[in-house]
Amino acid sequence: MHSEQHKARRTKIIATLGPATSEAEILAKMVETGVNIARINMSHAKPDQVRKNVETIRYVSDLLKKPVGILMDLQGPAIRTGELHTELDLQPGNRIALTVRGEVSEEEHSVDVNYEYLVDDIKVGDVVLVDNGEIHLKVLGKKRNQLTCEVLTEGVLGSRRHINLPGVRVNLPALTDKDLADVELGIELGVDFIAMSFCREADDVLKLKAILDYRRARQKVVAKLEDQEGIRNLNEIVEEADAVMVARGDLGIECPYEELPIIQRRIVKACVLAGKPVIVATHMLESMIDNPSPTRAEITDVSNAVFEQCDAIMLSGETSVGKYPVKCLEVMDRIAQRVERSGGANYAEHARMDSKGAKMLKSAVVMAQETRADALIVFTRSGGMARNAAWLRPPMTPLYAFTDNDTLLNQLTIHWGIQPFPLKFADDPSLNVDHAIALLKERNLLKAGDTIVAVTEVAVRGRMIDTILRETVD
Repeated sequence: MHSEQHKARRTKIIATLGPATSEAEILAKMVETGVNIARINMSHAKPDQVRKNVETIRYVSDLLKKPVGILMDLQGPAIRTGELHTELDLQPGNRIALTVRGEVSEEEHSVDVNYEYLVDDIKVGDVVLVDNGEIHLKVLGKKRNQLTCEVLTEGVLGSRRHINLPGVRVNLPALTDKDLADVELGIELGVDFIAMSFCREADDVLKLKAILDYRRARQKVVAKLEDQEGIRNLNEIVEEADAVMVARGDLGIECPYEELPIIQRRIVKACVLAGKPVIVATHMLESMIDNPSPTRAEITDVSNAVFEQCDAIMLSGETSVGKYPVKCLEVMDRIAQRVERSGGANYAEHARMDSKGAKMLKSAVVMAQETRADALIVFTRSGGMARNAAWLRPPMTPLYAFTDNDTLLNQLTIHWGIQPFPLKFADDPSLNVDHAIALLKERNLLKAGDTIVAVTEVAVRGRMIDTILRETVD
């Protein structure tokens, strides 16, 4: 195989935009280094900034003739502490009151919480985790609108800190008012994916899908699994979502941390078996926010996600606020390419491919693998063909998808191994194959003498039927 093909990384990379990476110049560098999808984190982004980001991504994507997906990540129903005039220096043994509905506490330390059912949902003896699990508080007593807690770990509590309630079923809406406004903005700007935070059950996904259907919007829904309830409902969520994210930040707080690698593997496996794209996210190269090279543990972590054959690995703070955004991408790219060459977990071998389309593609993939074809080419209007090709995780064969649908072109950026290209479809399917080959030759992805396997249609007695074609490139 020649160099250009050999260089095609199968695992996709998602990078979060932020102050460090919002300008066109740095974005272009990132796309050239290998970003497939740009993530906009709605916990931090203001609408004007989002508009500007979307415009810049589309501009860079057109300029470099490389499809880049846009993922809008909703803030979700976050429980947070309120504003504090001065930070609280908490020591083990201190008492602190958590108040709701504007209750005023007699305790020396107290902070208001934005979740009005806090006192109802929590039992005496439960542990409340504050500030991403840094501060542990044990509930000693509850009355009216106040919880009295004992501080178990020392820490400094500032304003608007995130609260986790491990194992507690909270009575929060799947989509907050802010989320609904952000979804409207996402539809208006034509983002490609909308990620839903704290997905607890399949019904949460269906709520967002119903809004998109009503608005005739084409966005794909990514369900973020970040608490115990989401994991319990894993299979139902995978069935309804278009893609799934292993959101390890909150998962690592909500679940015992030694369970985290096992949960990650379970989610990735469930998604690969079901043919749904899966993203592994958070803390992948965390130390590179400040350092130009990763730790050995981070290298191993990224390589494990790639070995498990997740569709995409994601960078958060590393690219949004970090000092070395482009370097992080180079590191991920290098690790992914090396691990992909060494083999993978191959969960897809056990996938049940019941549909006719999937079985057809399985035959094409087997043929491409066994004849050592230099490319497997699919044509797709709805994405099904490309999804099936990615689902099979063929280790050797480069996968090229051609579509005449611009929305789909950007949405194909999430699938393992798929390199998407735009193509105006001709009425005669055999011309599409010729045009696709010409385009791949132009990009140095194919050369004379290479063989391709294509899944296409042919006319037989006036009817179009799907067929698998093998030919040698002139």
